[in-house]
Amino acid sequence: MRRVRPGAAASRAGTSGASGGGAERGAGGARGARADGEERVLSSVPAPDAGSGGHGTPEDLPRLWHVTLSVSGREVPLTEVRRGLEQLAHDHPFLLTSRYAGDHAEIRYWEEARDLHDAAAVALRLWGEHRRTAGLPPWEIVGLEVIDRETYHQRVAEGYGPPPAAPVGIQPF
Repeated sequence: MRRVRPGAAASRAGTSGASGGGAERGAGGARGARADGEERVLSSVPAPDAGSGGHGTPEDLPRLWHVTLSVSGREVPLTEVRRGLEQLAHDHPFLLTSRYAGDHAEIRYWEEARDLHDAAAVALRLWGEHRRTAGLPPWEIVGLEVIDRETYHQRVAEGYGPPPAAPVGIQPF
């Protein structure tokens, strides 16, 4: 029996109409109907991984994502911004660098997540969830970049993109 991951069924199960009957289902036909000989896709059961010892497919394993989060808002004292970013760095140990001014800041860090969507979701919650506990200014997120580790290293090697995160720490702009 052929099994695929949830979400992969549409791209791999031949729903483009080429398999006969797929177009009918995609256009509002019976959801449970299958063409003769077509196997049922079990989206709730993970496919067995031959030779992997059951540790999941490479697509399911966490990956490292480089995140750059930009925030801005009304001007606040620099000491308040720095103190909040220092506390955020303490609360979020993967924080690489923070640059700040009185009305904006940029935070860069590595996030471990299954895919870009998960990494971006965590990044979009970071400022709001830590605002009160870290004493961060009530600024809004105005920018977000999430790139995979390979892309980050390729950009650095080619001389463009974010520079290597050194020195690590909290620096004024």
